[in-house]
Amino acid sequence: MTDGSGTPSDLAFLDVCFAEAKVGLAEGGIPIAAALVGNGEVLSRGHNRRVQDNDPLAHGEIDCIRRAGRRESYEGLTLYSSAPPCFLCSGAVVQMGIPRVVSVGYDSMPETKAFLESFGVEVVSLHHDGCLEILNAFIADHRDIWMEDIGQYSRDLDRW
Repeated sequence: MTDGSGTPSDLAFLDVCFAEAKVGLAEGGIPIAAALVGNGEVLSRGHNRRVQDNDPLAHGEIDCIRRAGRRESYEGLTLYSSAPPCFLCSGAVVQMGIPRVVSVGYDSMPETKAFLESFGVEVVSLHHDGCLEILNAFIADHRDIWMEDIGQYSRDLDRW
């Protein structure tokens, strides 16, 4: 299910995020992950490392952008995320000039979607069962960790 602006390749790149989210979960972290894509190719991927690295800024999208390294331009790239980017990660998208974000679950964080769109970022919200299930299970089992930062902005604190 899409909001009407997703493509089959968008869903495939969310599968990449889902696989990366499972890596983060296996490390004991929050299962949120991202992939930076250009010309149909994954340029980098990353996952939330807040718990593993004891770093409050080590969100999945930030990890992914860092792993892409310095770039002259982010023109034509898409950032995929297994959950909607929070304000920290949305700010990084705007700062880097990433023109498009595809994510799961924007109905839980409509303010960050509006923030991105206010800077001209194309935002696509898609449904991905795996991304939703792994995150919802984590929230149910580790609500204390979820509420440290990301959860406080979510509309539905018990379900993503």
